[in-house]
This record gives sequence, C-alpha cells and structure tokens, in this order.
Amino acid sequence: MKAQLSTFIILREDRGLDPTTLIAEALKIGRAPGRDLLLNHPDVSRLHAGIKEIAGRFYLVNLSSSNSTTLNGRLVVREEAVALASGDEIRIGPFFLRTERKDDALVLVVTLQFGLRIGEAEARGATRVTQRLDREVAAAAAPSEVALALDLFWDKRTREKAGRRSPLHPRRPPRLGKARFNWTPTRDLVRPWPFAIFLWFAIVLGGLSIAAAFWYASAYAPEPISDAHSRTSLALMPAVAGRPNAGSCTSCHSLSAGMEGRCASCHTTEVFAASVTKSHSDAGIGCLECHSEHKGTEFSPGRAALNSCTKCHTNKNLKTYNGRRVGTPHGGTLGYPVRDGEWKWKGLDAQELAERPKIAAQRLATDSEQVWRSKQFHALHIYRVRATRGLTGVVGAGPGSPPALSCSSCHRSSNPPDREYPRQTCVQCHSGPADAAGKGSIAAEAPNCVSCHVQHVMDKRHRNAGLLSASVALPAEEP
Repeated sequence: MKAQLSTFIILREDRGLDPTTLIAEALKIGRAPGRDLLLNHPDVSRLHAGIKEIAGRFYLVNLSSSNSTTLNGRLVVREEAVALASGDEIRIGPFFLRTERKDDALVLVVTLQFGLRIGEAEARGATRVTQRLDREVAAAAAPSEVALALDLFWDKRTREKAGRRSPLHPRRPPRLGKARFNWTPTRDLVRPWPFAIFLWFAIVLGGLSIAAAFWYASAYAPEPISDAHSRTSLALMPAVAGRPNAGSCTSCHSLSAGMEGRCASCHTTEVFAASVTKSHSDAGIGCLECHSEHKGTEFSPGRAALNSCTKCHTNKNLKTYNGRRVGTPHGGTLGYPVRDGEWKWKGLDAQELAERPKIAAQRLATDSEQVWRSKQFHALHIYRVRATRGLTGVVGAGPGSPPALSCSSCHRSSNPPDREYPRQTCVQCHSGPADAAGKGSIAAEAPNCVSCHVQHVMDKRHRNAGLLSASVALPAEEP
C-alpha cells in the first residue's frame, strides 16, 4: 500500500530562515536532531508532537508525557488527536507554531518567545479563540475512525522511544506546580568538556612518556645494546668515535635527525670517517644495513658487519639493486684480480685515490686501463706489505723492519708472468682476523672481504697493521 504524502511549508521566523517545503507522511516535531521540525529547548521532548493529514484534514497529536502541548491555549492530552485549521496556534515550550492552509499544504510559522507567564498565555489564547468564532472551520476532536488511524500510525513511530528508559520520561508522576523541575538535561544539551582538559591531558601524558624514555630507557629497547655502545669510555685506540655512548638512546634516536646522520656525526674522528662507497650508496645501503644493534651485550656491530658481506653477496639473494642482482663472488673462493690474462679488478675509485696521492702520481698519460690497474695493484703490495708465513721478501723499508713483499714473493717467473702461484699466496694474507687485536672477527680459513674491498676508504688505520713492513702507527697510505 502506497503511503500518503503531505506537504508542509515551514517558516522559521525565530531563525530568520527562508521557507522550507517538506513532503513526508507526517511532520515529527521535537528536540532530537533527526526530527523534521527541530525545536531545541529543555521544555521540548525528543519527539514532542506530530502532525498528519487524513482525508484532507491535518491532525495534531501530543506524543510527550513530560512536557505540555497547547492548541489555542487549551492543553492537548497525550496521544489525543485534534484537527487543525487556519489561524490555530500551537505552543510547545517557548515556541509558537501558527498554522495556515495553502491549497493542499499546511504552513507553519514558528516564533520564539521567552518569559511569557501562564496568565498571559491564557489571556492570549482566550483572545485568539474569540477572534475565531466566525471561522467556517473550527478545531475539533478527530472522529473515532480517524483517531484510531492516527494512534496506529504514531504508535509505530514512538514504540522504540517509549520502551527506552530516559530521564525525560520518568516513571514517577510529574511534580505539581507552575515550574516543572523533573527535567534532566540529555547529551545534546549538556555542555561538553572544555578542549583545554584534553589539551592538558595530552601534554601531561607526553611529558611522562618523555621522562620515562630517559629514566627507564630499557623499557623502550627491544633488546640490550652491545657493550661497545654501553661503555662510558672509549676502549679502541685510535678512536673511531668522537665520544662514548654510555648507553644513551638519544645518541642514535632523535627527532631532529635520522639514524644514518647520527651515526656519521659520532663516528667521525681524526683517523676515521663513516663513509659509504658509491656503489653501496647508489643501491641505498648505509650504516644500518651492515651495523645492526639491540642484539645483546655480547654482540659486536663491527664484527657483524664484516660477516654480513657474504649474507648479501650470495646467489641466494634474489633482491635487485639498481636493477642488478649480486651473486656469490669469485665462485665462492678468494678472488684473483686477473682472469684469462685480463685485469678484472677495477682498481681504486676516485675517493680512494684521493687518499693515496703517491699511487695516483704513478699514472702516465700513455698508460692503458689495464696497465693502470696493474700499477695500482702492485703499488699496494710491493715493498709495502710484510712477507709473512714463509713468503720470501726483500729488506724492509726501515731499520729493523721485517722483509717486505717483492715480485718474487708471489711470482715464480716473470716472462711469461706466473699467474698460478699467486692464487695460493693471496690467501695467506687475505683471510682471518680483521683487526690488529686478533679478536677473531673472521675465521682463519675464511676470506676477508674488506681486506680488498675497502668500505670506509677514509679510515687511516690499517685492518691489520702487523702486515705492513714498516712499523708505523698511522701510515699515510694503506689498502
């Protein structure tokens, strides 16, 4: 069955708004935000009254048991239906609704008046009733069949409201008297908490969190940091850090700078700079990819970085860097720089050559790339690296210094050059520990990648100063 729709024209003189036309089955009046005619005042119920058209006439029904509704000064009993005519005046709280018929539509003019006393309201209603004695249509109670239809219509729309306990609908009778004190404000009329309360709560909570980060730093750490970052004094000399960390979290974690920048700023001294090679930088690899932390007090970030080379440079790594993959280098063995009579070693990069001006000065304008790579390689080894582990050598560069490598230390013949024996002699130096303290960072039989592929090219220390033929603490040039 198709619902009957009626036309209502609302003119809010209390708000100064333009007329609004509403087409609906009925007009719901109340204080709740979803009502068709919203009257926001404590003396107005959530669903206070309703107006519905039946057989060409509009009927007013009072749906509130806690707040009164009057028509032309006469109290409308709850759920009583009364017919409306042009010139009628409905009062709901401090609002006055004047009705007018305009063709098939009902026009409601809403005004607001505060401080009107009951005697004045009664006089006003009596005067208006007197003025309406000569009207053709007067307000009258609805016929029984109309009243039944209205009861059924509004009962479906108020059942949920009536079944819900609400302070606006007390279960006890209302107090007598002119003033009705049984009204309790609901959420739509209660003043919310000031914004300052939430602001101060956020400030206090943030302050406590920051204080806890300093007082209880271990509560924020996933695992304890290494002993190297917990010491209150520098143990490694020459120092590779500007200051001891002493277990501080803010040395690495800061809001003003990232961890990469914090690492580089701390690990910059007279003999060391935390630089990254161009190939690693282009691939997006920095300090954190090799030097991890929060692995326990016995964990060493330096040793872990030395052993991390083979974890990335392996055929099992399917990740691409700048569109290229990295595989297991040199077939899983120590690499030899020459293959099939051609130098595969690319030589020192520009930054490394800048740190070794004596080697850079050896290049001639007529040197080919192959000749230049050979000069660099031999300048790094001949008469500079100590002849050890049974290798023959020549007299060292300084008084009392051990023998140094010469051509015959690695090559048994020179014409043609011996390429086989050097493959055996390389392993005697390019393996094992990576520091002079001999802490065993790398197994003795395992290849030491950084002995050839220097990551921190601005590090003025030598990975193992004992291999140098001249006993100098800080040599000017080193691999």
